[in-house]
Amino acid sequence: MSSGKVFLIGAGPGDPELLTLKAARVLQLADIVLHDSLVSAEILALIPNSAERIDVGKRRGFRLLDQDEINSLLVASARKQGTVVRLKGGDPMLFGRAAEEIQALRAAHVPFEIVPGISAAFGAAAAAQISLTDRRLASHVLFTTYSRVPEAHVLPLLGITAETTIIVYMPGTDYTGVSHWLLESGIVPETPCLVISKASQREQFVQPAILSQLASLSPLPAPALLVVGRVASQSSDRAAAFSYLLDASPERYSRILFCREGESL
Repeated sequence: MSSGKVFLIGAGPGDPELLTLKAARVLQLADIVLHDSLVSAEILALIPNSAERIDVGKRRGFRLLDQDEINSLLVASARKQGTVVRLKGGDPMLFGRAAEEIQALRAAHVPFEIVPGISAAFGAAAAAQISLTDRRLASHVLFTTYSRVPEAHVLPLLGITAETTIIVYMPGTDYTGVSHWLLESGIVPETPCLVISKASQREQFVQPAILSQLASLSPLPAPALLVVGRVASQSSDRAAAFSYLLDASPERYSRILFCREGESL
């Protein structure tokens, strides 16, 4: 049986002031911290000097440890240490592989607790000063990741409408591939989009574009996130350029975003 406890903590988008009070408190009590590589330096600086710190993240496709090794390390650490923190960027329950770690901890009868954090999507929306569900432009949000494997499928068109805001986590640096994937999914070239890098941090940068321009952009530093859809037109840098969207009818919206090549608006 375990003598310690594991906390799966969301570090948020990077600004240490966006940590929850509970996350900050537990982090100060940590005996060992296993953290992702994209957790900001400012948050890592909050880890007490007495705590052992282990980077278990991934960089440019290279993993320091695979997921099974991380699971085993969490279990072994809990059996030796009092408070074990698994520190993840954003929220651990959204594209954070938390399910696999939870399964391993349960199987080993290791006590654990989840401390949610502000997801990267919400940090990015704040950085761009847009509402992901602006009622004039969007009624639902699709969270997804860009898969680079050959057998990856296009987005399910049946679930995407002109009122969908698409949030692409971890778009990487292959903007050409991301652009092709979205176009193959039926999103038209004129669709507004934003690449948001290091949201909430001092180096945050918001790059507006339309989908047809995405492949020509210089890749921005990770962590980055891509917002695709009409709400991207409401970024302060794009509002004037896309002001026509607010004056258009719902039918016009749909035709702007989903008109096929060769069709007229």
